[in-house]
Amino acid sequence: MSSDITRRDFIDGFACSVIAGASLAPGAGWADAKVDYPPALTGMRGSRDADLAVGHALRDGAKFNFDDYPVSEEVDFAVVGAGIGGLASAYFLRKARPTASMLILDNHDEFGGHARRNEFHVDGRLLIGYGGSESIQSPRAYWSPTAMGLLTDLGVHLKRFETAINTPLYPGLGLASGVFFPRETFGQDKLVTGDPQRSLPTDIPPELHHGRPIEQFAADCPLSDAARQDLVRLYSDTRDVMPGMGVPAKIDALYKISYPEFLEKYWRVDPVVVQLFNFRSIDLFALPGRLIPAQYMAGSGYPGFQGLGLPANNDSAAELEPYIHHFPDGNASIARLLVRRLIPRVASGTGMEDIVTARFNYAQLDRARSPVRLRLNSTVVQMRNAKDGVDVLYMRAGEVRRIRCKKAIYAGFYAMLPYLCSDMPAPQRSELALGVRSPLVYITVAVRNWRPWVKRGVHMINNPMGFYSVAKLDYPVSLGQYRFARTPDEPILIHLSHTPHAPEPLADRRAEVRAARQVLYTRPFSDFEAALRDELTRMLGPGGFDADRDIAAITINRWGHGYAYDINPLNDPSAPANLPEMARTAIGNISLAGSDAAWTAYAHAAIDEAQRAAAEVLA
Repeated sequence: MSSDITRRDFIDGFACSVIAGASLAPGAGWADAKVDYPPALTGMRGSRDADLAVGHALRDGAKFNFDDYPVSEEVDFAVVGAGIGGLASAYFLRKARPTASMLILDNHDEFGGHARRNEFHVDGRLLIGYGGSESIQSPRAYWSPTAMGLLTDLGVHLKRFETAINTPLYPGLGLASGVFFPRETFGQDKLVTGDPQRSLPTDIPPELHHGRPIEQFAADCPLSDAARQDLVRLYSDTRDVMPGMGVPAKIDALYKISYPEFLEKYWRVDPVVVQLFNFRSIDLFALPGRLIPAQYMAGSGYPGFQGLGLPANNDSAAELEPYIHHFPDGNASIARLLVRRLIPRVASGTGMEDIVTARFNYAQLDRARSPVRLRLNSTVVQMRNAKDGVDVLYMRAGEVRRIRCKKAIYAGFYAMLPYLCSDMPAPQRSELALGVRSPLVYITVAVRNWRPWVKRGVHMINNPMGFYSVAKLDYPVSLGQYRFARTPDEPILIHLSHTPHAPEPLADRRAEVRAARQVLYTRPFSDFEAALRDELTRMLGPGGFDADRDIAAITINRWGHGYAYDINPLNDPSAPANLPEMARTAIGNISLAGSDAAWTAYAHAAIDEAQRAAAEVLA
C-alpha cells in the first residue's frame, strides 16, 4: 500500500473488506452489535485474515494522522493486547488503582491471545479443548512468586490438578506413543508403537510410558539395516563422543551447534536418522532441529548425550516435572479468570472449578460506565506520547477512533510496535525488529469415539515427516462440572500440530521464519482438512477409523505470529546480553509487556513482564 494513500481512500477501499467480515447486524452501531460466542466457532480460527488485515496494511505503508481524529474517549489506563500478558497487566493496574478507568484493546474477536478455547457439542456431550497455550508448565522450576501469586489470587490451586487429571487412563488401556513412517519417504505407511523416546513435556510418567526397548522398536521401523543399527547405537551407546573436552567446554559447544549437526559430527549416523530427529522437535519448539541448539535437546531428554557427563540443569528438571497442571481449555482458563475478575458481570463464579463451564456474556465486555472495558476486533494503528499522557488511534469495523489515557501498556507483537509508535528511538526499533515469532498451527478435531486409537495401541502419534507433526488424544482432565471421556465409546478431542516450512532452508532463522509464515498464509482451511483426513486415515484406518463417519467438527487455530523469539548462541552469536532489557525499555508513558518482553513463549514469563510494566506505569 502506498504511503501517500489518503484517509478517504483507505476507509472506502481496504477497510470496507474489514467491515464486510465484522459480526455487525445491518445498520448496527457499536453498542448494539451482534455478539457471537467465539469459543464455539469452528473452521479457521486463531489469527484470521480479518484480524491481521489492518496491521498488515499498516506494515505495508498505510498512514494515520492523529489530527484527523478528535479524542472520543478518555481513560486512566489503556492496554494494547488482551493475551495473558495484557490481561495480567490490567489486573495488576486494577489491583493497585481500583477506582481507575481502563480500556483494553485487541485485534482479535476473542480475548486470551494464544491462550485460546475451543468448544464443541458432539452427541449430547460438551467437549472443551485448547487452541494454543496449553498448560501451567513446570511451576516449581519456572513460575516466579509473582506469577504464582497471581494464580493464587485467581483461586487456582496446583494440588487440585493432581486429582483432576486421570493420568493412568491411557496407559491402563495399554496405549503408548508411536511413530508414523509415511510411504512417501519410507516406501510404506507404518505405525510403530512403543516409542522409547518420551516427548517431553508429558503427563505420562516414565513408569507408564510403555516404551519398548530400542532394539525391539528399531526392528519394526521401515529403515535400512544401517539406519536401524545407528538408531540403536544412538540410544544405547554410553561412550563419550566428545572426548578431551571438559564439561563446560562441551556445554558451550552444544549451545553453538544444532542437534542434527551434533548427530552428524559426533555420532555419524545415517542421514535418515538425522532427518527423523530434525523434525521430531518441531512440535515443542515450532522450529526444525537444525535451528535449535543441541543443548536444548539434551535438556529435553533426547538421545546421544548419555555419555557426556552433563549435569542435570534447570531445563532438564523442568521438563521432568509432572505435566499435569492443565485446564480442559489450557491456559485459556487463566485468561477467563482474569477477565472475570476485571469485569465481574461477564460471568458468574469465583474459582478454578466453575470457570471451566462458566458461560461468558461477551456483550458485557465493553459496556459504558464500566470501570474496565475490553474492546475486541480493535486494531491499534498509532500510539504517541502527548502532554501528560498517551494518544492511541485504533480501527474497529472500518472506523478509526482516538482515545487519550494517562499511561499505556503495549502487550502486543513487538514486531508491530515500530510501525505504531514514531516516538520510539531508532536503536530500540532495530532491537524490536529482531524478535521474529515462529508460526505454528494447533488443530482441534472432535470425533465421535476413540476406539481406533485403542485398537492401534496409541494415545499419541509422532509424525516427523508428515504435514501434522503430532496427533494425540486430549488430556484426560475432569474439573468442576466438566467430565472427560471415560471409555473409548464416548466423544473426545484429538489435537494435532502443524508447523509450516519455508520453501527451502535459509541460513538466517528470521528469514526462514518469515518465509514459513508466508507459506502458512496461503493455505486455506481445505488444505488443513484434507491433510488431517488423509493422515488420520493412514494412521488409524487399520483400527477402524472412518473420517466421514467419525469426525464431527474441526477448528484450525492458526498462529502466524506464534512462539516468541528465543535468543540463543546458535542463532544469535553476537547478540548483546542485555538485548531484552534494551528492547523493553519504556517509551515515555508507554510501557512494554507480553511474552515478547521476555523473549520466551511462556505464560509465566508474560505474567512477570506484566507485573514489571504495571509497576513502571504506577511509578
